[in-house]
Amino acid sequence: MDQRDLVERAGQGDHDAFAVLVRGIVARLDAAARLILHDPELARDAVQEAFVKAWRDLPGLRDPDRFDAWIHRITVRSCLELLRRRRRRVIEVELTPSADVPVGDIGAFVVDRDQVERALRRLDPDWRALVVVHYFLGLPVPEAAAALGIPLGTAKSRLHRSLAAMRLELQLEPGSEAVELPRGQIA
Repeated sequence: MDQRDLVERAGQGDHDAFAVLVRGIVARLDAAARLILHDPELARDAVQEAFVKAWRDLPGLRDPDRFDAWIHRITVRSCLELLRRRRRRVIEVELTPSADVPVGDIGAFVVDRDQVERALRRLDPDWRALVVVHYFLGLPVPEAAAALGIPLGTAKSRLHRSLAAMRLELQLEPGSEAVELPRGQIA
């Protein structure tokens, strides 16, 4: 059964179809929420809120083929809303293992990843959300802008400034060599 059919069935109230849809994306949305919120409990709450909102609003989704971008947008907005409601943030970074890193480079990978996480954490939540949506979720800049509800030019500007700030942060970290952010992805 294809995704479009599942979306249409879920939009008509089929709980099983909705369960199949979210089962395939829950881990990715949770990981993105963790990157934005830096708190596993808040991330789970944001994803849960996103799923509830998606279930409630799914009948109004005009284009079932846009389900992935739509659910990403709802999740990011849930994260940002949680941040706005919660003044004090608990910051916790949980690194997820990566299977595509050569074994000999794992130590350098962990150090680099930790430095990137720290630089990402220092960004404004709206800027951090854009970096996560574009690089982690892999949405092109126009789709990331739409997901966040901002103009394309604003998204491009924020992304450029976010990466510049992160590069500067990585270069200024005491006792560390400059870490170059990957041009294609932040992992």
